[in-house]
Amino acid sequence: MSIYKKKKFRLSPPQVMTLGFLFMIFVGAELLWLPISSAGEGRLPFIDALFMATSATCVTGLSMINTGAHLSTFGEIVLILLVQIGGLGFMTMSTLIALVLRRRISFQERLILQEAMNHDSTEGVVRLVRKVLVYALYIELAGALLLALRWSFEMPIGQALYFGVFHSISIFNNAGFDLFGALPNRPSSLIHYVEDPYVNIVSMLLIILGGIGFIVISDLLTYPQNKKLTLHSKVVLTASAALVVIGTIVILVFEFTNTQTLQPLSPIGKVLSAMLQSVSSRSAGVNTLDISSMRQATQFFIVIMMFIGAAPGSSGGGIKVTTFVILLGALLAMVRGKEEIVLFRRRISKDRIYKAITFALLSFILIVLSTMILSTTESFSFLGILFEVTSAYATAGMSLGLTSQLTQFGKVFIIILMFVGRLGPVSLAYTLTPVPEKANFRYPEGKITIG
Repeated sequence: MSIYKKKKFRLSPPQVMTLGFLFMIFVGAELLWLPISSAGEGRLPFIDALFMATSATCVTGLSMINTGAHLSTFGEIVLILLVQIGGLGFMTMSTLIALVLRRRISFQERLILQEAMNHDSTEGVVRLVRKVLVYALYIELAGALLLALRWSFEMPIGQALYFGVFHSISIFNNAGFDLFGALPNRPSSLIHYVEDPYVNIVSMLLIILGGIGFIVISDLLTYPQNKKLTLHSKVVLTASAALVVIGTIVILVFEFTNTQTLQPLSPIGKVLSAMLQSVSSRSAGVNTLDISSMRQATQFFIVIMMFIGAAPGSSGGGIKVTTFVILLGALLAMVRGKEEIVLFRRRISKDRIYKAITFALLSFILIVLSTMILSTTESFSFLGILFEVTSAYATAGMSLGLTSQLTQFGKVFIIILMFVGRLGPVSLAYTLTPVPEKANFRYPEGKITIG
């Protein structure tokens, strides 16, 4: 018998997450590829089915087809289930099944949940998952009923309820898929409701609640008892509110005289549509204005907003608002000659700063390289390709019309971008590389001139 014990092969949490998402995507693609998923005769080409499954599982919202017109009811249900599972995370859904079956959650599973939920430790992570499921159910149910009530005035009650459930799940999970293509002479997304305060406000609330993350929602619900918020919640809420206000003002300024977007609308319609576009642009993919008709300055601003993204622990993408705030904090600290980043009287540790810089820089490099590559393979403007690439990577779901014109290579490339964007380049790097060994020594310090 060998004196050496064989190492037990065990997947790391990032590897489990990666394989889980891949499994969901390919199962979803197979289901959407079936003839029963198509509204007409025949079936979707497999590459289009794979694209749609990836877009739904990664809660992106980019679409090769008119969802309402080209998918059957079965296909629509498959799509929205992928959105729900992808938005909450497959490990969250697996934990739900385990809790229902009264099975004990192992420590390894808690580690994976910690990774999936962006939680600081394994302590309380199962309790957080329970809260996530309850919050999501109540918010989506409330959204579905509110939207169904509005749409019951223009369609049969059964269809209104179905539309309410589908769009509530889609909007809350920041996916942006819609079924209005099934209605005659109706534009896609929420363009028909550009001046409808009810639909706009309900949609914005769903997007905001889905984008701030469940950790913040939990904090807000316990605030009446605790009378305090964590630093994470303070940063997310403050940064999100500031970005919504800034985004609304910028869109109003640039589009105010644009005859194809804001100019024909009433004063209330202008503010509502600018605000919804500001809220939606960081991840949701819902729009009441035609993005392709906007001025290039506005489109480029939306690219920046998509890059920033939503909050950690949410279904939104991008580099995350917390990363953006840390980068701004580092800039201000350097300008002021300070050695530390301080937010709300709390010092940010150096490992968090390094992680924020690494994540932002990796994301920036990936978007730049992807834009350069697709600029040589796709017949579209540079801004349009940059917009599409950023939207795919940040899982924002907005498009200037390039999605339906992609070549086969372009489709595969965007599929990979959506997948990498949902997992995050750092998590994917941990998946593909072995655990680094701790160094036993340190090199002497050197100095490099900066600036």
